[in-house]
Amino acid sequence: MNGDGTPTLPTKEELQSELAPVPEPLEPPEPPNEPAYEEIVTLALRHAKGRRGGDLVSVLLVGSGARRAVTTHSDVDLVVLVKGQADAHEIVRVADRLADIRYWGHKDVEEELSYSARLPALLRKARILHDHDAIGAKLIERASHRFRQGPSLANMNEQIRLKAACFHWLGKAQDVADKPATAQYLLMTFFEEFVNAFFRLRGLWLTAPVDVPRFIASRDAALGELAAHFLVATTLPERLNCGRDMVNVLFKDVPNPARID
Repeated sequence: MNGDGTPTLPTKEELQSELAPVPEPLEPPEPPNEPAYEEIVTLALRHAKGRRGGDLVSVLLVGSGARRAVTTHSDVDLVVLVKGQADAHEIVRVADRLADIRYWGHKDVEEELSYSARLPALLRKARILHDHDAIGAKLIERASHRFRQGPSLANMNEQIRLKAACFHWLGKAQDVADKPATAQYLLMTFFEEFVNAFFRLRGLWLTAPVDVPRFIASRDAALGELAAHFLVATTLPERLNCGRDMVNVLFKDVPNPARID
């Protein structure tokens, strides 16, 4: 302060000496090379045609490639529709990516669309890579129609079963709390059951795994916050407590299984 009691203002040099250095912003990661991804799709398509050329009906690109949401680690997901019956699955390497190829009889897929919890959401945005007699295009149209109808709601028996399954895996994790690694593994199984229950109870189609936390939060902010807390919890007790809160909120209107003792 000055001799007359008034405060002394700091000089420019003093102010600058108090400033902490500001780090340079991190450079954003380079976007995936889309042309290279398309080349890999072409090679995967050629492989599928070579494997099932005689009875091939349609080849559909699904997943992140169809949604135009390709990342550095996205694989190529193909659904190969054939005549007759087929239920085969193979994973092959194409350049620096994996190609996940599922072979299905196209009539079987048509039947499964009416009750499957995954197919309508998976196929409605599929991209046609090869099609014969517009069978693939018609299947996508049917999948879109089925998706707009929404999944069937879980009846009370299924709701009780879903609740029991969640508490079962949560209890299993609690039982082995003295073995944290095993308990954490069981809790991830619990989380899968919880996610499945959330979509079934709310009458919603399952989303891609990468979108699940954000999707839950968009439909139920409180439950989304609990789920996010569960995923980032750093201790086993914290995660167990969060899991209990999650099931209590999700199943608050679902009764417990009947007692017979």
